[in-house]
Amino acid sequence: MVNNAGNLRDRMFFKMNEEEWRSVIDVHLHGTFFVSRAAANYFKDQEGGAFVHMTSTSGLIGNLGQANYSAAKLGIAALSKSIALDMQRFNVRSNCIAPFAWSRMTSSIPAETPEEKARVAKLQKMEAGKIGPVAVYLASPSAAEVNGQIFAVRANEIILMSQPRPVRSVHMSEGWTPESIGEIAMPAMRSSFSSSSARPT
Repeated sequence: MVNNAGNLRDRMFFKMNEEEWRSVIDVHLHGTFFVSRAAANYFKDQEGGAFVHMTSTSGLIGNLGQANYSAAKLGIAALSKSIALDMQRFNVRSNCIAPFAWSRMTSSIPAETPEEKARVAKLQKMEAGKIGPVAVYLASPSAAEVNGQIFAVRANEIILMSQPRPVRSVHMSEGWTPESIGEIAMPAMRSSFSSSSARPT
């Protein structure tokens, strides 16, 4: 089962309306749930199957003007992980692909400034057909040992994406106050903060 449906309603968060939010969540996240749920009992009864879901680096890393799309796509990654955990006892696998490719959906990306035009020109060189072999592999019996993973695919490159894990911790035996958090905890962890502006190139 390959969950590939998608739409975009890009807008800066402070301008996004409810319809733009709901329409993207409905197609991506709810669509992935309902299609997967419809297949789940068939896979369970036959004691085998594979889900391949399309996520996005917009959800995994973040992107401007895509709060709706990012939330849906990160939700899909979490849903895939839960499906993988819930269904592994029935030999059912669930993995995600974050594709970098030019398609009808990405053709709506604005290209007005020189920077936007350069980004779109790079994207246009990334063929959607490069994603297919990874999806076919993940759906095949050859991928029997691959479960709960996220792969980005960019042209001829396959990238295994990290998933949230503890990075650093701080402990205060007497407990924390808002002041001590600001004075001790945050400075100790700041060098490990993720960048809010990180985007793959």
